[in-house]
Amino acid sequence: MHSVKQAARELIDQLPDSVSWNDLMYELYVKQKIEEGLKELDEGRGIPHEEVKRRLLADAQ
Repeated sequence: MHSVKQAARELIDQLPDSVSWNDLMYELYVKQKIEEGLKELDEGRGIPHEEVKRRLLADAQ
C-alpha cells in the first residue's frame, strides 16, 4: 500500500507541467474521495446498486 505522500507524488507526476493549483487540488480531492469510497466498500458499508435505484425512484415520485 502506498503512503499518502507517495500517492500524491504519483498523481502529480501524471499531470501536465502546465497544471494549475486549482486543477491539482481538484485531482487530489477526487482521489481522496475515491479512496474513501473504496474503503467503505471493503468494510461492507456500501449501498447495493438496486437499493440506490429503489431510493431514487421513490424520491422522484
